[in-house]
Amino acid sequence: MITTVIVLYAAKKSKTVQFQDFDKNVLLKIFPLPLLYVGNHVTGLASTKKLSLPMFTVLRKFTILMTMILEAYILRKTFPKRLVYSVVTIVFGAMIAASSDLAFDVEGYTFILLNDAFTAASGVYTKKKLGDKGLGKYGVLFYNALIIVIPTVLASAFTGDLHKIAVQSCFAFVLIFFRFVLMYSIVLCSHYNSALTTTVVGAVKNIAVAYIGMFVGGDYLFSWTNFLGLSIW
Repeated sequence: MITTVIVLYAAKKSKTVQFQDFDKNVLLKIFPLPLLYVGNHVTGLASTKKLSLPMFTVLRKFTILMTMILEAYILRKTFPKRLVYSVVTIVFGAMIAASSDLAFDVEGYTFILLNDAFTAASGVYTKKKLGDKGLGKYGVLFYNALIIVIPTVLASAFTGDLHKIAVQSCFAFVLIFFRFVLMYSIVLCSHYNSALTTTVVGAVKNIAVAYIGMFVGGDYLFSWTNFLGLSIW
């Protein structure tokens, strides 16, 4: 977030990019994106800790269904039947996998479903905010990061996580760089496509994560029903 603020501020000053100057209306324009962003990451990290990688990735597929519902409700979008059938098939596979999860964890499932809801809402509201001519894609990125960077740093310092990152500074730098690239690419994808498209594209990477996670980590409990559900989506 600090990297995002610094890079975009420098780009704005050098007139490389343009977005609205800060005023009291910015907070209203950007709300509730900062809250959704924080909720997304907190529940995402909590659910990753509780669930195996394959189950984490398959349960993330409910984000696609939630995004489609929110787009229809908030953005008033309609979808062709073949797309709806595809989403239903993905969710059906996730339900099969979940029904035979031998390592079922109530807390983990709660966190992952909350994470799905935060992710879906964040994607839809990002698309909605991108329609604001004053903010634009760079304004959305900049003010979202600016508003939440201070409470996030304070929370990290309070929990001791900030010190851990400072100790592992080289690794942290790599994470910071790729996180900035990820944040920008998500907003850019949402700018040119729908929130649903961004969600589906983001889920493609999880195919490799799910299968690799069966062999890495040691916390996946195999069953044929679960494996079938994982493979369907």
